[in-house]
Amino acid sequence: MRLVRYGPAGHERPGMIASDGTLRDLSAVLDDIGPATLTIETLDRLRAIDPSTLPPVNGVARLGPCIARPAKFIGIGLNYRDHAAESGMALPTEPVVFQKASSCIAGPDDDLMLPPEAVKTDWEVELGVVIGQRLKRVDDTAALAGVAGYCVVNDISERGFQLDRGGQWTKGKSADGFGPVGPWLVTADEIPDPQALRLWLSLNDERRQDGTTADMVFGVARIIAYLSQLMTLEPGDLICTGTPAGVGMGARPQRFLKAGDRMVLEVERLGRQTIRVRQD
Repeated sequence: MRLVRYGPAGHERPGMIASDGTLRDLSAVLDDIGPATLTIETLDRLRAIDPSTLPPVNGVARLGPCIARPAKFIGIGLNYRDHAAESGMALPTEPVVFQKASSCIAGPDDDLMLPPEAVKTDWEVELGVVIGQRLKRVDDTAALAGVAGYCVVNDISERGFQLDRGGQWTKGKSADGFGPVGPWLVTADEIPDPQALRLWLSLNDERRQDGTTADMVFGVARIIAYLSQLMTLEPGDLICTGTPAGVGMGARPQRFLKAGDRMVLEVERLGRQTIRVRQD
């Protein structure tokens, strides 16, 4: 299934993309797509619905983030070998874990408003993983059974806040709009191998990132199992799993986002984001 949330920001309704590409309304079946409802059992119930019986959504609707604000939005840093190299940082021996504030989540095609103090805002196309059941101290072999689905995440990062001002990476990862998510939440049964997905990002029609999830240092199952040893994962929690080489910080000369830029990014089978940059 491809699940979406559509409508004005803050007033999104749940929906489903039918096999013919039409958007169908789910609000008579489900209040929202998020921590309160996003469980394996709920997904099984939705899977039994014939999309053609759902009311179509007429016109062009804004797509919001494909999940409502999660309790946890967790990032994994330096998880592609080529990205660690371009960043001039050692390959991690354990996953590098940071948090993004859940208030940073935005729709897949919403404009990005640069904070007034931002001078080094960067892009990162990533595979997002959404948890669908409570996970505590699971091992690698059981980890993927707890996944509700996958989505595209742009882990937008202000490197000046992240690296030049001390403290934790969270400071550079959490401004409003720094977490575009979607367009779709694609359920896990549609993605049999999360380590076999191509992902790419273009800036102003120039390809900047082009990689594959096969190049992760720590695969999705290992990340979930590792995190579940440190904290209890719950339905609706969102994990972004790292980015391949090609970020602005790694370019020579470095290139950061500015007003008027246009990002287009995609993860294979999970849809595409198109984001225009504006100055707040």
